[in-house]
Order: sequence, then C-alpha cells, then structure tokens
Amino acid sequence: MTDNPTPDSAALPDGPAPDDGRRSFIKQASGFLGLALAPPLLGQAERLTATSKKVAGVSEMRLKVNGTVRTIQAEPRVTLLDALRENLDLTGSKKGCDHGQCGACTVLVDGRRINSCLTLAVMNQGKEITTIEGLAQGEELHPLQAAFIQHDGFQCGYCTPGQLMSGVACIKEGHATTDGDVREWMSGNLCRCGAYPNIVAAIRQVEKSGLKS
Repeated sequence: MTDNPTPDSAALPDGPAPDDGRRSFIKQASGFLGLALAPPLLGQAERLTATSKKVAGVSEMRLKVNGTVRTIQAEPRVTLLDALRENLDLTGSKKGCDHGQCGACTVLVDGRRINSCLTLAVMNQGKEITTIEGLAQGEELHPLQAAFIQHDGFQCGYCTPGQLMSGVACIKEGHATTDGDVREWMSGNLCRCGAYPNIVAAIRQVEKSGLKS
C-alpha cells in the first residue's frame, strides 16, 4: 500500500510559478513609467538645485579697493581675503594660516591694518581697502618697498605683502620710533625665513625719513 504524499513532500510542478508572469509585467510597466517620468523629475531636481543656490544668499557686493569701486557676486560668508583673491584676482595678499596668526593677508581698511582672513567681505562695503597692489604709484615704488629691497627685507617673499602693509601702518601709527617698538608692533607678522632684522631696519629707515602715510 502506497502512502499519499504530504504537501511538504509533494513535488513542485516544473516551470515558473503561476504569478511569475504578473510580476514580470509589473516590472516592465514600472520601468516604462520610470523612463516616462525621468525628464520631468530631472528638471525638477535642477530647479531645486538652482533655488537652493539662490537661497544660499549669493548677492552683489561693492568693494572700494585701491581707490576703485569693484562689484562682485559672493555669499555673505566669503572672507575679504577670498573676495580679493578669488573674485577680484588681487592675489598679492597671501593666504598663510587662514586663522589670523601669520599676518600674510594684512591689508589696510580705512587706514587700519587688519587680517583680511578674519573679516567678511560684506562687512567692508563702503570702506577704503588698500592692498599691496595699491601701495606703489604706478611704476614708482612706495618708500617702504624700496627700503625692503635696499635692506633685503625679504627672502622667499611669501610674507612680504603683509609685512609691507603692516609696516606702513606701523609707521603711520607712530609705533616705529625705536627698534623695540617695531618688533613689538610688527609681532603679528611672521617671517619663516627669519628676515626680522632687515625688516626692522627698512621700517626704521622710512620712519626716520618722516613718512607718515
């Protein structure tokens, strides 16, 4: 006598399961639907990206640099240093530490020396900004630039723009009457090459000449 097979031991029929055809149709239909919707969805993604950029706050700024008003498009978070270098192509101001510790990015704002990496471009609209590019008068070097050459006040030259801008302000402030004063008031400008004695000598020479600007 042969036992009837139980459901667990019954052989499965050959070929695809009864619902495989339905699943295949759903997959194909979904693929066609995705292709049909792709262009509108991509266009929507592009619009969202453009909107997000607009929301980010890119705006127009007017900066008076070296006597000329320049207009740029930048986000409010852009530093003055980056605006000068990236937007205005004034690359004389150097990005050294980017933390306000080396002085390589020193510029003058309304006659005062500042670290341009620590201030926002948007905060300096309407102010007089002077960079190393605006120090000379045409082909005529600023007296401090000439003194730096005479006293070999630079070696690699990376810190030199910041040293010059800070030195000009130091003299104007009346902080260059002694070697010690120069060292103290120029201490925020670092020279990795160690040309400090020559820098002090150049500043002292110009100070003794009576230059105050």
